[in-house]
Amino acid sequence: MSGEAVVINEVGLRDGLQNQSTQVSTDGKRRLAELLAAAGIRHMEATSFVSPKAVPQMADAAELIACLPNPETVEYSALIPNEKGYERAIAAGVRSVNAVLSATDTMNRKNIRMSLDDMRAVCRRIIAHAREDSIYVRGYVAVAFECPYEGPVPLDKVIALTGEMLDHGADEVIVADTIGAANPNAVHEVFTALAARFDIKRLSAHFHDTRALALANSWAALQAGVRRFDSSIGGLGGCPFAPGAAGNTATEDLVLMLEQCGYRTGIDVPRLLDAVNLATELTGRELGGRMLPWFLSQKKARVGDAHASAQSG
Repeated sequence: MSGEAVVINEVGLRDGLQNQSTQVSTDGKRRLAELLAAAGIRHMEATSFVSPKAVPQMADAAELIACLPNPETVEYSALIPNEKGYERAIAAGVRSVNAVLSATDTMNRKNIRMSLDDMRAVCRRIIAHAREDSIYVRGYVAVAFECPYEGPVPLDKVIALTGEMLDHGADEVIVADTIGAANPNAVHEVFTALAARFDIKRLSAHFHDTRALALANSWAALQAGVRRFDSSIGGLGGCPFAPGAAGNTATEDLVLMLEQCGYRTGIDVPRLLDAVNLATELTGRELGGRMLPWFLSQKKARVGDAHASAQSG
């Protein structure tokens, strides 16, 4: 375990901001990406090419892609809901796309007004286009643990949908606890079963902190062999289909846990907090993971010690 690398895919710019009531400017998003990159983040889901009427926060998708910093060292991806979105993303210069499939029929109909089978076909076509265009493509299996309409999702369905995306050429599949209903036992069971059938290096985990279990679920996935995780700066996010839902796994919490347990992320926690502060300013919300009060107390203590040392000197 010691020194083993874990990849963090920052989703705050897209998943974190999409449902925020405060409209964040393109320049604000660019500045946030700049701070995240300065902290060592090398993978970010930057935006989504969805209907601007449906998601006004993402209306500047093409403009944002054009001004994102350090594209030579940071992989910026975009969520793609359909083939029209794919065409818009490619025209904007996107080189990494994410196709999203909910694991239940009802969730697909509520979220995107298409049946499960129709969305499976759309995802297959997006993956095929991406392969032809040499674009990195991820497939999301959303509500993989529980659906707000149909309840717990059978494991065999998650396995089948994951396998289908991989078989059709997805570079990676992200298994998502979209409404934050998973628990560590369920997470370990699902990822252990997936790892027995597929290359664990091509699987990733996405958790929400609705029931305060995001870090515990991340640890369970880690123990099952997962080394790729989504997270969101400051815990930004939430799901409109889960009343009272908290945001995504806070990036700063996940990175701190991994680094203290001997894993390598290449991410600097103190510099991440610069991004938390900016996200707070941009959204008008108090943000920050569970580690923030502890970290600030440590920082205050260090400043006090330095001041005392200077006084005695």
